[in-house]
Amino acid sequence: MPVAILSQSELENSTPDIDSDGGFFAIIKALRWGEYSLLALYISVLSGVVVALQYDPATPFYSVSTMDLLVPYGAYFRSLHFYSSQLFFLFSIVHLVAVFEETQDFTRKQWGLLAMSIPVALLVLFTGYVLRADSTGYSAGMIAEAIILDIPWIGNNLNDILFSITDNGMRRIYVNHIISFGLLWGWMVWGHVKKYKVSFERNLLLTVGILLFSAFILAPFEPDHLGITHIAGPWFFLGLQELLRYMPPLLAGILIPSILLLSLFFLQKKNGIYRFCLFLIIGWLSAYVVLTVIALTR
Repeated sequence: MPVAILSQSELENSTPDIDSDGGFFAIIKALRWGEYSLLALYISVLSGVVVALQYDPATPFYSVSTMDLLVPYGAYFRSLHFYSSQLFFLFSIVHLVAVFEETQDFTRKQWGLLAMSIPVALLVLFTGYVLRADSTGYSAGMIAEAIILDIPWIGNNLNDILFSITDNGMRRIYVNHIISFGLLWGWMVWGHVKKYKVSFERNLLLTVGILLFSAFILAPFEPDHLGITHIAGPWFFLGLQELLRYMPPLLAGILIPSILLLSLFFLQKKNGIYRFCLFLIIGWLSAYVVLTVIALTR
């Protein structure tokens, strides 16, 4: 999970009393968001193993199409992997907000690793979209590659590490999705994940909900459509996609997102620039929501 995860005893000690505090935020903080996120992660990993066994990075579009149409329960496991991954990321973000006060005692290194694990988790999510190789996935991958290549001096080398779609197709992204990014994220959060236990019995409703939802709502897959001139990317990519309409790739895709990451990195009350960082994060996210809404209306 790309945020701090507390053990059950730590969570119980840090959770506020709903009766004493009252209100919506007290209820939000009392829920076990960290446990929900790990539960979704476990389901994502298990279903991802099944999907990976059927996926061939040499023929990605054909692999996904075949998985949906011919492999027994292939469409179900792909949907299960897709939706549990989305929930893992969303629950993680809510968990960060809920336990933010308890993370203020972390050292700069601890907080820095956890903060930077968020973009790594987002990379895992993003590469999953790209690996579909449908109209949305392939276009998002090519846009990301173009942004990376626009970075002076290190763009080519960085693209070779992260994407390299033009030269290697989906092979590099496949390895990063199932191995490199996952291991990097795990190293960043392992000190917290290892002391946190998840009970499927305590979260039976959520587990069944994910399993049933994936059975009835198939994961998106969009073949190429002739005549389509606008392709919407992943939901978390829409704001950036819209920003690219008005700014150069280096500014829209690298420098502006870096403002959010740097602000998050220094978002500890012990830092003298805490309020400034908080203001930047709120302003950045507000603007990104507006850009996302604009992108959705196109």
